[in-house]
Amino acid sequence: MRKNIGNFREESLNYHSKFPSGKIQITPTKKYSSQRDLSLAYSPGVAEPCKEIARCSTEVYKYTSKGNLVAVITNGSAVLGLGDIGALASKPVMEGKALLFKIFSGIDVFDIEINESDPEKFIETVKAIAPTFGGINLEDIKAPEAFEIEKRLKKELNIPVMHDDQHGTAIISGAALLNAITYVGKKINEIKMVVNGAGAAAISCARIYKQLGVLPENILMFDSKGLLHTSRKDLNEEKKEFSVNTYPIQKLEQAINNSDIFIGLSIGGVLTPNMLKSMAKDPIVFAMANPDPEIDYNLAVKIRPDVIMATGRSDYPNQVNNVLGFPYIFRGALDVHANVINDEMKLAAVYAIASLAKEPVPEQVNIVYNKKNISFGKEYIIPKPFDNRLIIRVAPAVAKAAMDSGVAKNPILDWRIYQEKLLDRMGYESKMLRMIQNRARTNPKKVVFCNGEEYDILKSIQILQEEGIVSIPIVLGNEDRIKRLIDENNLDIELKIIDPEKNKKEVENFSKILWGRRNRKGLTLYDSKIRMRTNDHFGAMMVDQGKADAVITGYSRSFSLSLRPMLEVIGKADFVHKTAGMMILLTKRGPLFLADTAVILDPTSEELARIALMASHVVQYFDIEPRIAMLSFQNFSSHSKTSSKVSQTVAFLHKKYPDLIVDGEVQPDFALNEFLLSKKFPFSKLVKKRANIFIFPNLESGNLTYKFIRGLGEVQTIGPVMLGMRKPAHVMQMQSSIEEIVNLTTLAVIDAQIRQN
Repeated sequence: MRKNIGNFREESLNYHSKFPSGKIQITPTKKYSSQRDLSLAYSPGVAEPCKEIARCSTEVYKYTSKGNLVAVITNGSAVLGLGDIGALASKPVMEGKALLFKIFSGIDVFDIEINESDPEKFIETVKAIAPTFGGINLEDIKAPEAFEIEKRLKKELNIPVMHDDQHGTAIISGAALLNAITYVGKKINEIKMVVNGAGAAAISCARIYKQLGVLPENILMFDSKGLLHTSRKDLNEEKKEFSVNTYPIQKLEQAINNSDIFIGLSIGGVLTPNMLKSMAKDPIVFAMANPDPEIDYNLAVKIRPDVIMATGRSDYPNQVNNVLGFPYIFRGALDVHANVINDEMKLAAVYAIASLAKEPVPEQVNIVYNKKNISFGKEYIIPKPFDNRLIIRVAPAVAKAAMDSGVAKNPILDWRIYQEKLLDRMGYESKMLRMIQNRARTNPKKVVFCNGEEYDILKSIQILQEEGIVSIPIVLGNEDRIKRLIDENNLDIELKIIDPEKNKKEVENFSKILWGRRNRKGLTLYDSKIRMRTNDHFGAMMVDQGKADAVITGYSRSFSLSLRPMLEVIGKADFVHKTAGMMILLTKRGPLFLADTAVILDPTSEELARIALMASHVVQYFDIEPRIAMLSFQNFSSHSKTSSKVSQTVAFLHKKYPDLIVDGEVQPDFALNEFLLSKKFPFSKLVKKRANIFIFPNLESGNLTYKFIRGLGEVQTIGPVMLGMRKPAHVMQMQSSIEEIVNLTTLAVIDAQIRQN
């Protein structure tokens, strides 16, 4: 992944400073529009829950947000990659942790940065504010103080406390260790392990490995001064736990000889090729230093094809990522009002994560990572972060372990209902976007941008290239103007610039191809040459002739004018009567798909059916079950021309595709409200099947609805996605934002991936 450090720094600063500053905010969860609402929220109504809590302290979970509120607390003494930068400078990191809690498990977080290096005073401060929270996540506190702080707080508080730097890495790597050992067919009580690094994370990892069955005498741990040995006088209590009495004292290269497992929590490059070569058959290497592992992944698999390797990086298989653990561990602990996160709960998380990796992978996960069949093996020993099953496997396992070990104050009675509640907590509005971006970067494509002389297009290309979504960006336009724009705005991008006006040879070739196709439709060779000197026609022909994988246009002029060249050059797919446009809205209830919002002015009943089928086909590519609402201004009452047309469409689809979940004619508010629909129209196929595809009866209603929602700026949009094109060609709305350009291009890359496969 390319990143210009200066530009990336500026991007990061802009990202964090854009109004409102930071990454998290507090939003009300109850109505507050009337005076009565306010009197219930505060005085005098608030006195009633206060009295209930004073009478019985556990009622605080019923009447306040305590049960879903975690404190992420640090003193900034050991911030990952930055060291002891202090409490204030660590705040952006803690806000980031808060964001991850929210989007992966629905947990609300207050980040708290305490300007205190003295462990005793730090502990007292945390204890004083603890009543606010349902749990405490300690973060980025240096060893050995971190051990004492966590130990004391766990003992003296009655809510879950966990130092994620220690236990998160231990839990995830522990799951990976179990599966790696299983895969190579070794016994955990016989393996020999070398651990390089002896900080908080390394100590915690080694402790959990012992609990999983690794024998203490088979673990050799090294810090920056060498082997933890009983003869050393500089070891703290935690390091003494792993000191050994071997003679002579071994160096790292000696200890690793014929060892089965290398655990790295140290610095990049410390594991040399010769060391790796000296390891036993089927070596297991967890090189978890960030950003540079103890040995490069590609080098390791080249030297030892039999190696099973995990790192902390997302661009290699088997990423040891704490996000697989902490959101769900705290979720389970909070939901049963556990008073501690004990060893039983941590081990339950280990086994749940390990078990999940052995199960068949849902198609949605394959789609996200652009794989055909991810399965348990050398490159998949731990689940992927975007696996939706994590929350419903890990959180219940932790909750059950809390109940079984006697630390749960609010036991779960119905596990099926609990799982449904867990899924409802997910941050759906951003989840799909993260998934499609992750999928796109697994196989980046060559994309041609027709509006190359626009700053927003060039800035979008920089983002797409930095994210690894586009491989070779091609921009069309005047080369001097484009280069001047790049220089003036200090953009760091590598791209290919083509000016159709000056590319006479290609224009000549492309013109003959277009003329050969359309000469019986009134197009002369002269007219064809004129058209091929325009960016839209030229870009479309590049995709048509395989010189690019996808084309993006529409920024500088109206949708209809930009679409016409795409249809003339690329055209419709076989068996497609007319193309259509679909918008994707990313909402808190999940993605919603709106069609047709761009092309067909007044579709016939037959055309509506085709739009619905094309939309459902695309939605299935995201492993989402299509549930289609055919919209009208009336509910199941075909007394108007519009409603009658929609009614005929539904009747046809019910007869021709009986298994398709589709119904109408229905008003949008009923289609979006399951309670309303089931109460008034219990016969509908959409009852208990929340609609996610909305087909509008005409272009006006679809386009106006989308534009209205887009104008509010509260819902992220992607599109329009062109339905029915022969090759990937997508036309954005005129003057789309940078974010919208990036999102549409990302979908265009996935479109190209799907067609390639």
